[in-house]
This record gives sequence, structure tokens and C-alpha cells, in this order.
Amino acid sequence: MSKDKQLGNTGIECPSIIYGTSFLGNLYRELSDDEKLSLMKEWFRVSEGKVMIDSAGKYGAGLALEVIGKGLEKLGVDPSTITISNKLGWYRIPLTTNEPTFEKGAWANLKFDAVQKISYSGILECWEQGCELLGGTYKSEVVSVHDPDEYLAAASSDRDRQARVNDILEAYKALFELKEKGEVKAVGIGSKDWLVIKELYQNVKFDWVMFANKFTLYHHPKEIVDFIEQLDQDGVGIINSAIFNAGFITGGEYFDYRVLDPNDPADKHLFEWREKFFAICDKHNIQPGDACLKFALSAPQISAVALNPSKPKRMANNKEVLKREFPNEFWEELKKEGIIDSDYKYL
Repeated sequence: MSKDKQLGNTGIECPSIIYGTSFLGNLYRELSDDEKLSLMKEWFRVSEGKVMIDSAGKYGAGLALEVIGKGLEKLGVDPSTITISNKLGWYRIPLTTNEPTFEKGAWANLKFDAVQKISYSGILECWEQGCELLGGTYKSEVVSVHDPDEYLAAASSDRDRQARVNDILEAYKALFELKEKGEVKAVGIGSKDWLVIKELYQNVKFDWVMFANKFTLYHHPKEIVDFIEQLDQDGVGIINSAIFNAGFITGGEYFDYRVLDPNDPADKHLFEWREKFFAICDKHNIQPGDACLKFALSAPQISAVALNPSKPKRMANNKEVLKREFPNEFWEELKKEGIIDSDYKYL
């Protein structure tokens, strides 16, 4: 496995794989307590350095944070061996309806609801609640505003959007003040829309950024590569996430969070792309998901990928994938067949 990198100029040791924790918040289904503890135990079994995880108050209306705090205590984990990233902006409230209102259909058997709070005071409330949910022994040293792109996309007008931009900037003002006080070590941003990262970067000098769903084996335009290079030159740490385009490029139904229709002419090219990709993988005896993982870390500016495995055995496989060298012929054929951009320079 490649050696841990520094997350930009933050001084934070960053493993090649950061573990997502939405399954600990009952995403789609409720894992048992033993299953959740097994996932957490595996973080440390497969890691050769410090463990880093990514969580959020939105994950199960704070349930994931609670599970993390209690689970780490139960496992007797030294706080110095783990770095916790907490995406802020959702605040736990009592559940007064049959199901939570904040993201219907996504979370199973929750006991609480959540509301969005993106403002100077609101983000501090989210931070304080996150500390409480983690239980005191463990704290998040890495923070960000959760899904600022979705918050902006919900604007009803240009005027409303500008007000929302101001909300986000005020939230970041509060987070950087926490950093100045020594409460956190690094402030960043994650977004599915990389242009929102670029827009906000004009006003906020992030310590790190997370690209979600936008630098993948399927999608890696020169504009994004150029921006990644610029961020790296500025000393900004870069994390890559959602590297499977929501699952489609490894065989799933969803592409960029929508179900594709093989009978829809507009989707036909994606199925053709995947069929060609799978054939080349099969020829070289390489699993499509393994190829996606390797590609996601191919640009040297990227410190880590964030993955969200729901089964412990997948973590061990990912560790082995990072150790392997894939043949040049494989990457060359992907370029020749138009699966990877022919001018992509890092493979």
C-alpha cells in the first residue's frame, strides 16, 4: 500500500483510503450493532497507519456519530490513532412524524429527525452537537459544510442564491474561527458539483477539498484536472469520493444518482461504454471496481479516496488493490478504446 500522505498543508496524516460512515447511520437498511462494530474494527485491522473516517450529522440524524463514539470506546481505540471528519449543516431534532422529513426513504428505523442549519450560528450549533454525539473522548479535527452545492441548487431565485452563498460564507467564517482557537485542524469542502468548489474557493481558502462523483474513470475532463493541479500548487489537500459514478460503472443501476433506462436513446451510450469497459477488464482479468479505485488515485495531487464499504471483506480487498501494479497495456487499451481520455497524462 502506498505510504500515507499529508492532507495538503494541514499537517494531518492522510491514509490512501478514508472510510465513509453513512451505513453506521442506517443508510437504506439497519445494520446490527455487531455488524457496525465489525466495520469499525476492520478500519484498524486493514490500516497500516492512522485511520481516517468521514461522517456527518446528516447520517441517520446523528446516529452515525453516536455509533462511532460508542464503538471506538468499546474497542478501546486511542484517540491519537484516528482522524474524524465531520460534515456540518444538519442538526438533530425530535422525531414528530412517522418517518424523518430530511431525506425521505434513505434512512431506516431512525429515532430522530434533522433540520438544516447553514449560517454562522447554525454551523456552530451543528459542531457543538456533533461533539456531544461523539461522546467526549473523540472529536472531529476535520470539518466542512455539508453539500453546499445542494443548498445553492435549492435557491428559488438569483437573489435567494446570493443569500445562500452568504449563509455558506458565514458558516465558513465560523469554522475558520474554530480553527484559529485550536478546536479543529482543517476546514474544507465536499461537493458533487465541482464548479461550486471553484466558485467558493474565490472567497474561502480551503485547507482541503473533496470531489464527489466528478473525478472518476468515466469522467475526468481536462478542466477538472487543471483545477486539481491548481489546488495542489496552492497547498490544498484533495480527496476523491463517489468514484463509481453512483455505481453504474461497476454494474449498478444508478448513474450520477439516477436510474438509467437501457431502452432510452439518451442513455444508450452509457451502456455501450460500460460494455466495452467490462470487456477490456475481463480480457486483462481485472475487476471493474478495482480499476476505478486505481484510477481515482492516479493523479499524484490526490491524497486519498473516500470509500463507503458496507462489508468488512471489501476493505481488505481494497488494501490489496492498492498494492498491485496494473499492466500498462490495460490502461493503454482503455485509452485506445475511448474509455479513458487519450490525453489523460497520469496513466
